[in-house]
Amino acid sequence: MAALERVFYSPAGQSLAKRAGVPQAQQLRRGRTWPSGPIVLAPLGSPTLVRDALIALGREFHHPVIDTPGETPPGYGARIGAIVVDATDVSTLDALEGLRAVLRPALRSVEASGRVIIVARPADGDWEAHAVARSLDGINRTVGKELRKGATANLVYVDKSASSADVQSTLDFLLQGRSAFVDGQSWYVGTSGTGPQPTDPPLEGRVIVVTGAARGIGASISRILSRDGATIVAVDIPAAGESLAAVANEVGGTALHLDVTAADAGERIAAHVAQRGLRLYGIVHNAGITRDKMLVNTDADRWSSVLQVNLAAQLRINEVLLKKGTAGGLQDGGRIVGIASTSGLAGNKGQTNYAASKAGVAGLVAAMAPDLAERGITVNAVAPGFIETDMTARIPFVQREVFRRTNSLAQGGSPDDVAETIGYLLDPASAGVSGQVIRVCGQNLVGA
Repeated sequence: MAALERVFYSPAGQSLAKRAGVPQAQQLRRGRTWPSGPIVLAPLGSPTLVRDALIALGREFHHPVIDTPGETPPGYGARIGAIVVDATDVSTLDALEGLRAVLRPALRSVEASGRVIIVARPADGDWEAHAVARSLDGINRTVGKELRKGATANLVYVDKSASSADVQSTLDFLLQGRSAFVDGQSWYVGTSGTGPQPTDPPLEGRVIVVTGAARGIGASISRILSRDGATIVAVDIPAAGESLAAVANEVGGTALHLDVTAADAGERIAAHVAQRGLRLYGIVHNAGITRDKMLVNTDADRWSSVLQVNLAAQLRINEVLLKKGTAGGLQDGGRIVGIASTSGLAGNKGQTNYAASKAGVAGLVAAMAPDLAERGITVNAVAPGFIETDMTARIPFVQREVFRRTNSLAQGGSPDDVAETIGYLLDPASAGVSGQVIRVCGQNLVGA
């Protein structure tokens, strides 16, 4: 730790920073931990989707306090762990008042690392209904910015054909500490078609390939997925052999030394799986590089190397693993998860090549998802923001501190935060989630 950083994070430095109005980071609730306070369920109208999902998850819930006219809102009398609003019947501007009336008292009472979750329907019907569906997104993002002490807000649009079983894994993820760094986000949950079959642990006996697994986020992905029962095939370049072997041994998996840009990378992954008599359930395309320069200083080699590792390799590997009849290929009902980035969604100065590759990942999952739906294969991506890794530790302190503070949680994320979100997407019970990009960024101010 540099001298300036030691001073800043000393008790005196933190006291001075607080008096200066610098946001203070809250220690976040992480992992498979539930809120300590009660869960409040607020059904707007008479929907039962969320109620049935919470019952199936074994979660008790309380009735909401409703706002009454007056300057001072009523309160709960104690801290609540989460408020889950079932807004699936909300499609008019007048009905939005119900959302305000249940949220106003709750926001003062949400505990540290508490949760606000809104479940709604995607835009459908007349002009007003479309406007209201988008209004919910604006409310969610703003609530995420207004919450304090590590509490988060998220919005889930659920297809009209989806059942309570289809939303169980999403509510499970959002209520638990696994979603610690997912804030102010919205995504879509459809129907699984065949119905999810949850198990405990959720990935028991399932083989998952993780590329770029030797260190950082890739190593965390391997550990979290192993915790959840997966058998890991850890992939990284030969130069990372020692670190890769250590990760593979730690999680009880196997190591495959492989440059993902190799022309036969897909065939070698499939052969590695097949030779061990295994069936491939999922692949996490985590391998990635940066070669940052302003565009005017970016030559063809710097441009091509990033696009080849971060995007083109995924296309080639997917093509092989998805070919029907390939020994060691991806089975029907399997999972593909890519790593996008907030830089790809919003652009970032000096990262044109990187932004192109990561935006390409987002476009790829959106295109692949409908094409693979008949096989029950889901394709999704996570888009990390500022994550505390060895790589980001090399950023100059002042710049790094700015990155930490420019999100609603006023801190950098953990590699485990990315890994936990990937685990949610890989869960067999998340079969209704496909074609989505979930930002793991603490509601970073960069991008939409």
